[in-house]
Amino acid sequence: MLTMLNYVALKTIVRKEVIRFMRIWPQTLLPPIITQGLYFAIFGKFIGSQIGQVHGVSYMAFIIPGLVMMAVINNSYANVVSSFFGSKFQRNVEEVMVSPTSNWVIMAGYSIGGILRGLLVGLLVFIISTLFEHPVIFNFGIILLFILLTSLVCSLGGLLNGILATKFDDVSIFPTFILTPMTYLGGVFYSIHSLPEAWQKISMYNPILYMVNGFRYGFYGFTDVSLALSIFLLCLLNVVLAVLTLVMLKKGIGLKS
Repeated sequence: MLTMLNYVALKTIVRKEVIRFMRIWPQTLLPPIITQGLYFAIFGKFIGSQIGQVHGVSYMAFIIPGLVMMAVINNSYANVVSSFFGSKFQRNVEEVMVSPTSNWVIMAGYSIGGILRGLLVGLLVFIISTLFEHPVIFNFGIILLFILLTSLVCSLGGLLNGILATKFDDVSIFPTFILTPMTYLGGVFYSIHSLPEAWQKISMYNPILYMVNGFRYGFYGFTDVSLALSIFLLCLLNVVLAVLTLVMLKKGIGLKS
């Protein structure tokens, strides 16, 4: 009986999340398509024509996986943090917390919503990229693995941010001052081998570097960092974030007035 209740609760949360971001698609799906399309045109075509090739592929081809992953990261994170904090602000999350719904179901429901939005936006951005460059896929399994691991990491991160946030400004602080700089410095637009040695070492502490390079490996078969290390770090991040989330939900941190 408890299993069935959890299943119904999970399905309800996921359905609510999907309906929410699909209902306001001009705000959730259209902006990243336009933004990434501009990146393709400006960086890929105009600037890329001056750069030439990176690792044996055109600059446009090189940045496509990075830009797709950037869209996945931003949208997975934004979907969960905005939705969960909105529920906190309207105080309807309290109804879920006092219900028989397990904490892992709450975490899973919001995370799946973030993953689905991230995957959908990533797919749309990839489709736009085919207008600029013919797609090449080296290993589809690696592509799927990294996009799922990355979207889960960002969804869990967004949920943590939503739990800890006490006002609307708190929702935008982390994406603006930490997530965005880390994304731009995560090898989206360049290979870290083009950086001075000191900056290469610093870049190794940026988890987004491993997300982008692992995803890029799935397309072209090359990466600036170890593929096995990238998978291990993303799995470790997911475990750590999931445990932190469950602890906070259990103790009511950021949820109890």
